[in-house]
Amino acid sequence: MAGRQAKILTKTQERVLLRKAAEGRYPERDRVMVLLSVKAGLRAGEIAKLTWPMVLDPQGRISARIELHDKAAKKGSGRTIPMHPDIRAALVKLRRLEGDDGPAVIRSERGHAMLPGSVVNWFASAYRDLGFSGCSSHSGRRTFITSAAKLISKAGGSLRDVQQLAGHRSIDQTQAYIEGDTQAKRRLIAML
Repeated sequence: MAGRQAKILTKTQERVLLRKAAEGRYPERDRVMVLLSVKAGLRAGEIAKLTWPMVLDPQGRISARIELHDKAAKKGSGRTIPMHPDIRAALVKLRRLEGDDGPAVIRSERGHAMLPGSVVNWFASAYRDLGFSGCSSHSGRRTFITSAAKLISKAGGSLRDVQQLAGHRSIDQTQAYIEGDTQAKRRLIAML
């Protein structure tokens, strides 16, 4: 996909992808992967490197935020991301099933931390099976960033907040991820 950005997902496509995850051999793990992508904007490598201490509070409970450490993030772009309730619920289920004593939240079938390439391949296979052309492991991230950019003013924030959630060094990089909305442009013109 050199030179092309991954396509963003519609809400319907997100639901279909989550159903696909539920049908696999590791439904709880796969659900967490999808949610970390679309509800936290994590890259495939960040999903693979996420450890339990990054999602647990000091009392050992699933936290209200993801503390993505620099060592797990691209170019040391660690950050704190508020935990979406869907991610929290999925992590509770995954932890109950597998425990939190392993090397990573997302594990391979052998119990080792899943490799970033394996996460990329999981998404590629799921999108191929679903017939979602142009989608990749980065589609969830682009969906997250675009959705966050559209909603940030309602939350009282700015594009700078989206940049920080995405872990981008420059606002220009964040803007490159954001998909325009033809309907919104039409509404805007009609309001002028």
